[in-house]
Amino acid sequence: MKKVALHTLGCKLNFSETSTVGRQFIERGFEIVAPDQPADVFVLNTCSVTLRADRECQQIIRRVLRQSPDAYVIVIGCYAQLQPEELASIDGVDLVLGAREKFSIFEHSSGLRKESLPQVFVSCIDDVAEFAPSSSAEVGNRTRAFLKVQDGCDYRCAFCTIPMARGVSRSQSPGAVLSEAKYLAERGFREIVLTGVNVGDYGTKDGSSLLELVKAIQDVEGIERIRISSMEPNLLTKDMIDFMLASKVMCNHFHIPLQSGSDVVLRRMRRRYSRDHYRDLVEYIKSQDPDAGIGADVIVGFPGETAKFFEETYLFLVDLPVTYLHVFTYSERENTPAAEMEERVEPRTRSRRNEMLRILGQKKRYAFHRSFAGRTLPVLFESSRPGGRISGLTTNYIRVETGGTSMLTNSIQPVNITSADNAGCTGEISIPSFQTGDGVSNLHTDSYTQSLDVAPTMEFL
Repeated sequence: MKKVALHTLGCKLNFSETSTVGRQFIERGFEIVAPDQPADVFVLNTCSVTLRADRECQQIIRRVLRQSPDAYVIVIGCYAQLQPEELASIDGVDLVLGAREKFSIFEHSSGLRKESLPQVFVSCIDDVAEFAPSSSAEVGNRTRAFLKVQDGCDYRCAFCTIPMARGVSRSQSPGAVLSEAKYLAERGFREIVLTGVNVGDYGTKDGSSLLELVKAIQDVEGIERIRISSMEPNLLTKDMIDFMLASKVMCNHFHIPLQSGSDVVLRRMRRRYSRDHYRDLVEYIKSQDPDAGIGADVIVGFPGETAKFFEETYLFLVDLPVTYLHVFTYSERENTPAAEMEERVEPRTRSRRNEMLRILGQKKRYAFHRSFAGRTLPVLFESSRPGGRISGLTTNYIRVETGGTSMLTNSIQPVNITSADNAGCTGEISIPSFQTGDGVSNLHTDSYTQSLDVAPTMEFL
């Protein structure tokens, strides 16, 4: 049996699409092995959000070829669409496929035989308008499934290459999404994570909406949790928030990209909301459910981000009851408006600002985790760990570890939280155990207070 190794860079959407590619190989008799194992074929699904992602892609390819010099190397994903010739120039790469072609590996690979020159098949992104369904039904985590419902983006944020890599916004039909959700439930998945490039834009071109979709999916038998990967602030409505927090199936977890806490920088970024609008969303969520988990993406070092504007962002986040931060250092991306902007921020300053927000994010995450000490939370267990331990996630996106065997995998158990750190919480399984989150999945208690030492030295910003 031939072996194929799959490696994914980037977002949950990429993970979902890699799983679909993996199923194609399984159907043709391949065995899937870990990326660090010898393989006959290696597929790398790339990201190109930052310059670091591009470099990581090149490093991975070179590392794979040192391990399996005769492997047939296929590169797909955003980097492949944006820079196909650059990837094809890397020694050992055999096939580069763009956004339209990435699910047609066997139609373009000439029998997976290495040739003297690499093959490149990349369509113009303006011609990519069809929706290619995917989900993580077979490969990887078997407790949570990532289900792609939307692709592409019509927004033109000044820093972003995604519209050039994935094309216009488009959605899977509600009927097809429901069919896939039922299939995933039959496969035993307890939680579905809805993914896309701009998930909140789902159905807007077809007279539907994300709210209508999740209302339908929540009735699928066997699905006990629905999580939404990310929603733009201008598309997250109070109706959606109210529904998510009232539903026994929807997770009380929101990931809402912020990017900057300065209105001046937000306008330069071409974002579609203000800091006041963002604050109103977060405070409304917390007023309705103090236990809700709220994550934010932030970019530091964007052109024109002065020390004053960064300080606005920092202090804005200090006061905002978000529970974790994903901090990105701005990097110039070719063919984006931001790459041509003046007032660039010096790289060392970008790094310092990243570190400041990273530390702030750790403090916020720890304060959130610590607020659940002494309480009982339902945990969907995912994987066993060394030393007779097992871990899983709560509805509000807290990683919890406790003593237990792999027999607990894919079960939802109540865990008494005993301690917390930046990584998550630890606890003990409550007795008697239960298999669903009914009655416990959305706990509402008094607000937690973040006692954070967050006064920085602003002089070098």
